[in-house]
Amino acid sequence: MAMTAPEIERFIKEGIPGAVVEIKDLAGDGNHYSANVVSAAFKGKNRVQQHQMVYAALKGNMGGVLHALALQTSAPE
Repeated sequence: MAMTAPEIERFIKEGIPGAVVEIKDLAGDGNHYSANVVSAAFKGKNRVQQHQMVYAALKGNMGGVLHALALQTSAPE
Protein backbone atom coordinates (compact mmCIF):
# COMPACT_ATOMS: atom_id res chain seq x y z
CA MET A 1 0.00 0.00 0.00
CA ALA A 2 1.35 3.42 -0.99
CA MET A 3 1.82 6.33 1.39
CA THR A 4 -0.57 9.26 1.17
CA ALA A 5 0.52 12.90 0.92
CA PRO A 6 -0.65 13.62 4.50
CA GLU A 7 1.36 10.64 5.79
CA ILE A 8 4.50 11.84 4.02
CA GLU A 9 4.00 15.34 5.42
CA ARG A 10 3.46 13.98 8.93
CA PHE A 11 6.62 11.85 8.85
CA ILE A 12 8.72 14.78 7.66
CA LYS A 13 7.26 17.22 10.20
CA GLU A 14 7.74 14.73 13.04
CA GLY A 15 11.33 14.04 11.97
CA ILE A 16 12.22 17.67 11.29
CA PRO A 17 10.24 19.78 13.79
CA GLY A 18 9.34 23.25 12.53
CA ALA A 19 9.75 22.29 8.87
CA VAL A 20 7.41 23.80 6.31
CA VAL A 21 6.39 20.96 4.01
CA GLU A 22 4.48 21.01 0.73
CA ILE A 23 3.62 17.68 -0.91
CA LYS A 24 2.24 17.28 -4.44
CA ASP A 25 0.98 14.11 -6.14
CA LEU A 26 2.77 14.39 -9.49
CA ALA A 27 0.94 11.70 -11.45
CA GLY A 28 -2.35 11.46 -9.56
CA ASP A 29 -1.58 7.82 -8.83
CA GLY A 30 -0.57 8.06 -5.16
CA ASN A 31 2.90 6.72 -6.01
CA HIS A 32 4.83 9.69 -7.41
CA TYR A 33 5.19 12.74 -5.19
CA SER A 34 7.23 15.89 -4.93
CA ALA A 35 8.13 17.46 -1.62
CA ASN A 36 9.35 20.97 -0.93
CA VAL A 37 10.82 21.12 2.57
CA VAL A 38 12.06 24.33 4.20
CA SER A 39 13.71 24.07 7.61
CA ALA A 40 16.12 26.06 9.76
CA ALA A 41 17.70 22.68 10.59
CA PHE A 42 19.11 22.67 7.03
CA LYS A 43 21.18 25.81 7.63
CA GLY A 44 24.88 25.11 7.03
CA LYS A 45 24.17 21.70 5.48
CA ASN A 46 24.73 20.84 1.84
CA ARG A 47 21.94 19.51 -0.38
CA VAL A 48 22.94 15.85 0.14
CA GLN A 49 22.89 16.26 3.93
CA GLN A 50 19.49 17.99 3.73
CA HIS A 51 18.06 15.16 1.64
CA GLN A 52 19.51 12.58 4.02
CA MET A 53 17.67 14.30 6.88
CA VAL A 54 14.38 14.01 4.98
CA TYR A 55 15.02 10.35 4.13
CA ALA A 56 15.79 9.67 7.80
CA ALA A 57 12.50 11.34 8.76
CA LEU A 58 10.69 8.97 6.40
CA LYS A 59 11.92 6.07 8.57
CA GLY A 60 12.88 3.61 5.83
CA ASN A 61 9.73 4.07 3.76
CA MET A 62 11.59 5.65 0.81
CA GLY A 63 12.01 3.14 -2.00
CA GLY A 64 9.52 0.75 -0.41
CA VAL A 65 6.09 1.98 0.58
CA LEU A 66 7.01 5.37 -0.88
CA HIS A 67 7.89 4.65 -4.50
CA ALA A 68 9.10 8.01 -5.86
CA LEU A 69 9.74 11.38 -4.22
CA ALA A 70 11.20 14.37 -6.06
CA LEU A 71 12.79 16.33 -3.26
CA GLN A 72 13.60 20.01 -2.97
CA THR A 73 15.06 21.31 0.30
CA SER A 74 16.23 24.68 1.58
CA ALA A 75 16.83 26.73 4.70
CA PRO A 76 14.66 29.80 5.26
CA GLU A 77 16.17 33.07 4.08
